[in-house]
Formats: sequence, C-alpha cells, structure tokens
Amino acid sequence: MPQERSSPKQAVLRVLETEDTPALVIDRGMIRQKYREFCHEFPGWHIYYALKANPHPGIVEVLRELGCDFEISSQGELDLLLRLGVPAERIISSNPVKAPAFIRSARDAGIDVFAFDSSAEVDKLSRLAPGSKVYVRLSVPNEGSEWPLSKKFGVETEEAVDFLVQAQDSGLAPQGIAFHVGSQCTNPSTWAKAIGKSRAVWDMAASRGVELCALNIGGGFPVEYTRPVPSVGEIARVVREAIGQTFPQGVDVLVAPGRALVGEAGVLAATVLAKADRDGEKWLYLDVGVFNGLMEAVGGMKYALSAPRGGQNERWVLAGPSCDSFDVISTEAELPELEIGDRLYIKSAGAYTTAYASEFDGFPIPKVHFVE
Repeated sequence: MPQERSSPKQAVLRVLETEDTPALVIDRGMIRQKYREFCHEFPGWHIYYALKANPHPGIVEVLRELGCDFEISSQGELDLLLRLGVPAERIISSNPVKAPAFIRSARDAGIDVFAFDSSAEVDKLSRLAPGSKVYVRLSVPNEGSEWPLSKKFGVETEEAVDFLVQAQDSGLAPQGIAFHVGSQCTNPSTWAKAIGKSRAVWDMAASRGVELCALNIGGGFPVEYTRPVPSVGEIARVVREAIGQTFPQGVDVLVAPGRALVGEAGVLAATVLAKADRDGEKWLYLDVGVFNGLMEAVGGMKYALSAPRGGQNERWVLAGPSCDSFDVISTEAELPELEIGDRLYIKSAGAYTTAYASEFDGFPIPKVHFVE
C-alpha cells in the first residue's frame, strides 16, 4: 500500500485538516464530473446509480438534480429515495434476491422494473408484482474483477431462456438481460464477452416466442486506488462497439455504475491512535479500521495513502482501533515515521466505506462532510 504524495484539492484539504476524525470528505464537483462523463461516453443510454456504493442523502441529492436514475435492492434504499423525492419511474431493482415485503412496497410505490435469476423469484414477482417488466440475470465471465459476483448471482444461457419463458407465461413482461462483470473490473474485454453471451440468450428467447428489447450491462467500472485502471471512455468504446456489432439497432441499454461515480470523490481522514513494534514489524493503529469504514481491505483492497508528515518511507502494518485481531487494514503500508496524533489521508474512499461501516466495539462511523 504505497504512500500517495499528491495532496487532495484545497477545499477538501481544509476540511481534512480541521474536522474531528474519522471523517469522510466528499467532493460534490467530482461526482458531477463523473456522472457527466458517463452521459458523454454512453449517449442516449440510461444511467442508474447503484445506491449500495454510498447511500448518503447528500450524494442522492447531487445525482437526482443532475437527472441520474437509481438502482436499489432493499426496503431501506427504497424508503430513502422516496423520502428524498425521487420519482418511482426513476428507480429500478436489479437485485435478483428480493424480500416479498420489499416487492410489495416497491410495486405500491410505482416501481415496475425488477431482475430475477431463479424460478422461485419468477413465482414471487408474478404473485406480488404482476405485469412487471423483468430482466433475467445472466452469469457472465468476471475476468479482471477484484470482486467476482458470478457465483452468487446469475444463471447460464439455457436456464436463462427457460426463466424468460416462465416469466412470460406467468404474466410478467420480459424486457431483456442483465449482467454484472464483477466489481472493480479492469479488463474491458470482459464486457464484450458478456455482451456476446447475452446475444445468445436474446436469440434463443426469440426462437421460443419471447421478444426482448433491452440490455442492462450493470456496473463494475473501476476507480484508481494504487495503480492505473482503464478509463470510463476506454471501457465505453469496447462496450459500444460490442453492442453495435452484436445487437439490433435501437436496443435499450441500461448502465448502473456505483463505485465509479463516487469512489474517487471521497477522502477519508484518520488519526494515529497508537504505534508499536511487534516481532520485527512496525504497527500503526488508526481511529478507523475494517469495521467502521474500511471493510473492503478484508477483500484485499489497497488504498492510496497520503501522510502530511514527510520522511523516508518504511513498511508498516496498518490496523484499526477495535479489540479484534481481524481489524487489519494492510500489512504492507509504505509510510514515513508517524507519531500519535498525526493524520493520515486515505484516497478514493467514497464508495463501500461508510456504506459498510458499523459501530462495532463502540468506535464511530466516519462523519461525512461535503465540499464543492
């Protein structure tokens, strides 16, 4: 986990230096910039923010004002969007595993777009939300993804077609195919492979009397942590070319970024609480750890770090504050000699940080601050 020497922008830095830690500072301007980039690279396509990445009301308000639509999974997310005045026609649910009470509430609110990947889910939707527009979740390659999703969700080609037929026979309105290449995917060709596989389902469904009109390519767009990643533009070129060559003209395309809209907009400020030498290793303990803000570190996420204090870098074990040995952020953080009370800035922390966080062991979730 190398130290990142470039400083956050001045408006962010002022908050990082003055507010109590742990604190997450989010740049509204960068969120706007990222959303406009998606609109530019996917012209005429529908952009949905995957709310799970960071459901803070301040982020919802920024994206709602820009005209962004929203993708949700649960009652809590539905309640949040309705409370903030997001119209039902701008909300879809792409989670193929839904609580019956959530389906009822979503349908009552006017939401009529859902995903499924099992016969039981088709039965549930046909009973609780008859006539809804539905997508089958297809299992696709997750090559280049740091968090593959293909094992938990999605079905293979022939089964996907069977479920689309079942959905139509059950009074639902099949619209198309949904897929997800996995979170933080750095291989653009993975999208092209998923698009090709989706076309096979499309044609097989048509041969059985199910005419489709839409494709939901999900999210998975990466952000930069400690190494360069393909840009939205680079991935978009591959996706547009693959769809143009594979699908009929006029196909309706949905895109659902989460991390890519908010990840790089956030910087997390932490304070060094303690330090120690243990069995030849140097340890730093912060007031934020895997339980109250950096859960993705458990899956191997390596964050770029910025230390205001200069000096020669050394290797540190970076840990959180809780009384749990699982609370280790990194075993290879490259940082100068820091002292108790020094601050450390963790970059690209806008997604899947506070959204995952709990107050385990009594330690607070980072307070969120916004800057322009």
